[in-house]
Amino acid sequence: MLDLYYSETCPYCRKVLSYLDANKIEFNRKDITDTKNYTKLISLGGMAQVPFLTDDDNGKSMYESDVIIDYIRTKYNLAI
Repeated sequence: MLDLYYSETCPYCRKVLSYLDANKIEFNRKDITDTKNYTKLISLGGMAQVPFLTDDDNGKSMYESDVIIDYIRTKYNLAI
């Protein structure tokens, strides 16, 4: 399952959220204003940077909105 760590005020996060929603991709929303999610973000990625995506099914994790979108596009065989 995909987990997306994000902040509502981050334009790069909104870009990824919009892409996931538009393509009806199932994922867990992890708002980092929740200290539990923030702490998990730091433990997984080592930085307080969002967006941050984890794909537990494939052992992948990544930062950067364009990298995340490219990964999703490839994983789900979506058109550009």
